[in-house]
Amino acid sequence: MNIGRIATVVFCTGALFACNQAQNPEAQISNAVVAPEHFHPKGKEPSSFTKAKQAQLRKTLPLTDARDFEEQSRGLLARPDYDEIMAEAGHVAWSMGKYEFLLDGKDFDSIHPSLQRQALLNMNYGLYEVTDGIYQVRGFDLANISFIKGDTGWIVFDPLTAEETARAALKLINDTLGERPVVAVIYSHSHGDHFGGARGVTTTEAAASGKVKIIAPAGFMEHAVAENVHAGNAMSRRMFYQYGSLMPASPYGHVDQSIGKTVANGKLGLIAPNLSISEPLVDMTIDGVHMVFQNTPGTEAPVEMNTWFPDKKAFWAAENISGTIHNIYTLRGALVRDALAWSKYINIALYSFGKQADVMFTAHSWPRWGNDRIQQVMRGQRDMYAHLNNQVLHLANQGVTINQMHNVYQVPKSQQEQWYARGYHGSFEHNSRAVINRYLGYWDANPATLIPLSPEDSAPLYVEMMGGAEKIMSKAQSLYNNGEYRLAQEITNKLVYAEPNNQNAKDLLADIFEQQGYQQESPSLRNSFLAAALELRSGIPKGVSPKTGPDIVKAMSTELWLEYLAILMNADDMEGVSYRFNLIQPDIQENFVVELSNGALTAIKGFTDPTADLTLTINRADLEPVMMQQKNLREQVLAGKASVEGDTDGLRDLLTSIAPFELDFEIMPGTK
Repeated sequence: MNIGRIATVVFCTGALFACNQAQNPEAQISNAVVAPEHFHPKGKEPSSFTKAKQAQLRKTLPLTDARDFEEQSRGLLARPDYDEIMAEAGHVAWSMGKYEFLLDGKDFDSIHPSLQRQALLNMNYGLYEVTDGIYQVRGFDLANISFIKGDTGWIVFDPLTAEETARAALKLINDTLGERPVVAVIYSHSHGDHFGGARGVTTTEAAASGKVKIIAPAGFMEHAVAENVHAGNAMSRRMFYQYGSLMPASPYGHVDQSIGKTVANGKLGLIAPNLSISEPLVDMTIDGVHMVFQNTPGTEAPVEMNTWFPDKKAFWAAENISGTIHNIYTLRGALVRDALAWSKYINIALYSFGKQADVMFTAHSWPRWGNDRIQQVMRGQRDMYAHLNNQVLHLANQGVTINQMHNVYQVPKSQQEQWYARGYHGSFEHNSRAVINRYLGYWDANPATLIPLSPEDSAPLYVEMMGGAEKIMSKAQSLYNNGEYRLAQEITNKLVYAEPNNQNAKDLLADIFEQQGYQQESPSLRNSFLAAALELRSGIPKGVSPKTGPDIVKAMSTELWLEYLAILMNADDMEGVSYRFNLIQPDIQENFVVELSNGALTAIKGFTDPTADLTLTINRADLEPVMMQQKNLREQVLAGKASVEGDTDGLRDLLTSIAPFELDFEIMPGTK
């Protein structure tokens, strides 16, 4: 990456948008250029309809508002002289260089102008001073890592996803400001990009001895592990769609993830907290730094907390406030969030801290300075989450259904002009559907949709009634040529489900998806359309698969592990089988009765059954290599680390029905 060039672009307060607009209001229309060559041989240029839409957006979006660029660039202290961070395994864990095309000062018709603006803002790369004694390293991962200067060392907030990127960030601040030990690590919430790099800034031994405080909201360990276990394989597969994680960085492909560029692909770990925050407000001083923790459960994460620094008049908003409206429903999959609770906790923060704050900094995006600006952003985001909740329910109570809501719900006009209220990470289309799903579920109350046919079963009838593949292709191509992409999608998708080996149909559907992707402001939506297009054209791409690290497995409770085994078990293989065994773990004094009956595997903690078919005794420490698939139970028995009494054949049969999931399951028909 050309470090001088990134500095030039960023410090032109408003970069390619605001600077060009200031010189020539028409520049955003006339300056559009032909993008670099498409990364895929079947890829298409933006259509005339897409180009016209982007040109109109450049006229109507508030692109002359340069405040975000001024805030984004403020406080820069140092940039690294490298643009890649390597993983210990030998691959690239993090790259900013691959997004260098965003710095060329061009407008790409293959990128929504608002998204291109956000993607440029997220080219933050280096060490920044937030206020006296508070610093951030941005652009080393999806999240920011923050450093608070204590009397003797660093207090680290949210140590990123990967050990390698967190270590590089710590080295950058030590090289720039002088080396200091890490005296505390604070996890704001239970998502991996906020704790996975902990081993890059401290050690398990330092935490166990109490030398380094590891602080998190109560319930952190349970949620940090559990959210990605039960449906973890499906979530990992769906992440390719939401995050576009295997798409090339390109004007035609991945450009941003709204709250950062993308997720680092390094070594993820977890060091357990040695101090939990359980009360709504907790006042604490660590290494001379006075902090007030505000618990905000059930907002952006199941457990999350903001932090107020009274002596510095600085407010840390965690991921509850950032440069975008967030996900009420995250497309990779997770429980639907509570928009009303989210709004209320922002309101509490506003009245408790926001009216006094001189600076607000967060786990993503960039800080806001000045009390008027801080209150404006806090109120705007508070009101947007409240409006989403209240107006969706207002419409639902008038009969608008989940299958109509995204076409009916409208963002208030007063919010449409505010960049901090844009739906980058959480589009208003899928968030509005999420709110109705939270309260009323997925059914629209029409019996025809209550127990619908599977798409592959209903599609042949549609194809037959429409006159066959040739007529559908002709009509779909006509719709595509006229820029009616959603209508074209409706019928072409039916054909692809009916004829998954019809490559011409898949290619046309890919073309349709691609144009829709180009037009999306939300990178989550853009990536989903473009990832589907890529798979329809070339099949499921290969890449470095995410792996669960040993820290995560060790943090998994035995009960959660048994629940996961029950999900892994092929119930059809166990039809009619009844089997019961005791699992005894002497070192942690936990007992379970595990029972297979009626095709279901269940476990109850705190009990043993004297009539069980088998009793398996194994220390939790010796079970963990089995959980990590480094050993099997038979090996542990032969090594004297486990003992069995009773019928082992039943346990063997049960274990043979348990197999890990494959990550490359098909989403679009005919792509595997």
